[in-house]
Amino acid sequence: MNESLPPRADHGFFAEMNRRDRICTLKARGIQEKALYGWTFANAEDTPSIQMARRYVSIWPEVKKNNLGLLLWGDVGTGKSYTAACIANALLETGAPVLMTNFSKILNQLGSMYSEERYQYIASFSSFELLIIDDLGIERGTEYAVEQVYAVIDERYKSKKPLIITTNLTIRQIRNATDVAHARIYSRVLEMCTPVQVCGADRRTAIGRDKQTLVKELLCSE
Repeated sequence: MNESLPPRADHGFFAEMNRRDRICTLKARGIQEKALYGWTFANAEDTPSIQMARRYVSIWPEVKKNNLGLLLWGDVGTGKSYTAACIANALLETGAPVLMTNFSKILNQLGSMYSEERYQYIASFSSFELLIIDDLGIERGTEYAVEQVYAVIDERYKSKKPLIITTNLTIRQIRNATDVAHARIYSRVLEMCTPVQVCGADRRTAIGRDKQTLVKELLCSE
């Protein structure tokens, strides 16, 4: 009589190895700047924005089901990109496909493509459960660029999948765009993404002060 063999002790080891390989592949595809790998909840200060981001990740199945996006807005250096990257890294660790990019990179890619390739490239964003676009508003303001920005936003809208956007623009600027083309983009963004203001001191200024202090201690001390 044949009996099933007991599970081998190394099955768990290989399963974990396969899981880590998958996560590494997802990160390589989804996080385009290696510096962002270290932007995680484990390294973050416990700010209201980070607390909100933790909750967003903790209820991800509900977020995904209801297509709940975020518009992280605020002054330069307050941690909008950091907060978004924390969400990206946390979800990637669960095996969820996430892409974090910006419109400058997207426009550079599109610039070397033919029309059909552009459509396929933009449509490929739908393969990610979460799309994060950093620094809306810093991209070139040409007619072509504005058209492509709208195409990306509109394609994401049609995919019915969550979108997170960070921007230095104020809500007043977003809600009162001075031209029709940008108004169309921002209207769609506000339909997809709930605005969340990210407040706090300019982290970049604080980092700069710390470096200046360290340089003085190392180079100017007797």
